[in-house]
Amino acid sequence: MRMSRTESSLDGDDIVSGINVTPLVDVCLVLVIIFMVTAPMLSDPVIKVDLPKAHTKEGEEKEKITITLGKDGRMALDYKEYKTFEAMEPELKDKLAGSESKLIILKADENALHGRLVDLMAKAKDAGAQSLTIATERKK
Repeated sequence: MRMSRTESSLDGDDIVSGINVTPLVDVCLVLVIIFMVTAPMLSDPVIKVDLPKAHTKEGEEKEKITITLGKDGRMALDYKEYKTFEAMEPELKDKLAGSESKLIILKADENALHGRLVDLMAKAKDAGAQSLTIATERKK
């Protein structure tokens, strides 16, 4: 007795000659979308500051160390908050020792006390910073 073509394909003897990659592509695209949505949330600063407005050009991207000063006097070094400069100073010195450019970017809230910012700048210079930059937002 001769089997029809549909009966022989049910036996499982046929070789699969192609792989369906559509589900793999779908999963990869969903992962890319998830990463694109969550990545900006991971780079939020510790202290939210309103930077002063200025007519400036964009600086070149270098290895940088960021010190943030909030309007309430709170301070942060990169993504870690400190109560006093004395508590921050050892880690700042370590970061400056490992940095080639020894560049510090100061992000101070526009309502922060001017004297506090100047004091922070002087202490950063004493810790070993060679150049300081004050971050601003571009006027629109």
